[in-house]
Amino acid sequence: MIDGWVWGVPLIVLILAVGIYLTIRLRGLQIRKLPKALKYMVHNEEGGEGEVTSFGALCTALSATIGTGNIVGVATAIVAGGPGALFWMWMAALFGMATKFAEGVLAIKYRMLDETGHALGGPFYYIENGMGKQWRWLAKLFAFFGVGVGILGIGTITQVNGIASAVNNFFDSNNAWTFQLFGKDYSYTVLIAAIIVTVCVALVIIGGIQRIASVSQVIVPFMACIYVAFCVLLLIMNVTKIPAAFVLIIQSAFGMRAVAGGALGAIILAMQKGIARGIFSNEAGLGSAPIAAAAAQTNEPVRQGLVSMTGTFIDTIVICTMTGFSIVLTGAYTQGLEGVAVTAYAFQSGLPFSAKVCEGILMLCLIFFAFTTILGWDYYSERCLEYLTGKHELTMKVYRWLYILAVFIGPFLTVSAVWTIADIFNALMALPNLVAILALSGVVVAETRHYFKRLSEGSIRE
Repeated sequence: MIDGWVWGVPLIVLILAVGIYLTIRLRGLQIRKLPKALKYMVHNEEGGEGEVTSFGALCTALSATIGTGNIVGVATAIVAGGPGALFWMWMAALFGMATKFAEGVLAIKYRMLDETGHALGGPFYYIENGMGKQWRWLAKLFAFFGVGVGILGIGTITQVNGIASAVNNFFDSNNAWTFQLFGKDYSYTVLIAAIIVTVCVALVIIGGIQRIASVSQVIVPFMACIYVAFCVLLLIMNVTKIPAAFVLIIQSAFGMRAVAGGALGAIILAMQKGIARGIFSNEAGLGSAPIAAAAAQTNEPVRQGLVSMTGTFIDTIVICTMTGFSIVLTGAYTQGLEGVAVTAYAFQSGLPFSAKVCEGILMLCLIFFAFTTILGWDYYSERCLEYLTGKHELTMKVYRWLYILAVFIGPFLTVSAVWTIADIFNALMALPNLVAILALSGVVVAETRHYFKRLSEGSIRE
């Protein structure tokens, strides 16, 4: 009941409204400056302060953002809301890019660097330093919810459970090799997957942000390119169906395919499912990405804001679109399937490979997507805990090992309740962040105008 309320229409409308408001104040910056943002994404700033490159910070953010939702979530939205849900995902991403830009600007503007060069930043710092010390309670509220999201599910249990399920379905779908634990049968493939993932996670996160960023810089582009490549191949193999699929998406988005009298209901359903999934997928407004952005080696808040907004473009406009088109043009959403089975059907019917090969491709993509989400959310939740405890060293070490333990036990737990709790914490993270973005929107606009003025005058280099 609580989950349905916090992720209901009011929060979705609020997040979308903030994006529209910023788009107006920034005069459509996310469209006008997208080419420059994509250039900055791969061209790091020289001499900037911080812990990792701008590209490394973006990959850390993308590691948590690009996840199973890009495969499963898109399928769920289209099955429930029709092909038009994809159009409304695009709208959520378009306005979400303005929100993500503002988050990146504020993350750098109000971050702090300690004596060791360690970057301290994110919504808690731009709430406290931007809005004033009297709002510290709001910053602590955000940090508390952030720790909850990391340890209670989205970062650990749900992701590794998804990995174990994908491995089990591929290697031992009939559960021929099983053992008993607490009166329940599990396949040995689940245990093996849990051990391997736990060891890999431990080796990365014990090294801190530098190691998370360095691993993310390799895995994130690799996994995104592999997935997009297979989706592009699917589209090429079905190129004649693309125009009809695009028309169907637009018609469905505006209720033109609904039966007489049902057009308004069809529009509302497509909007609700598409916008909600778009927001949940790219995390614009939730306040997670600016935690990673604050570590970037840059002295220019606007530059990092532009880099940050490319994350929403890559996540939704590129990857979710690929999944959506694959599902629509193969008719996978009409087969009475749910979740990953929808995308699996699209791959099997649209790619020139055997069903087993298609299952293997999807399994590998799910593993990489979920693994990097585990890494990204460890970093987010550690920074939140660091703010709450004043960087208490013992607490940080204990939390890190608890996080690793949660990864190991994840495949053996029931995830439905965990998902619900994590969803609630995720929504509650958004509220303090949205308040701060609205309160500091004038700062974002002023910084943006000042940056482009200096750029046009030639007083700073790109």
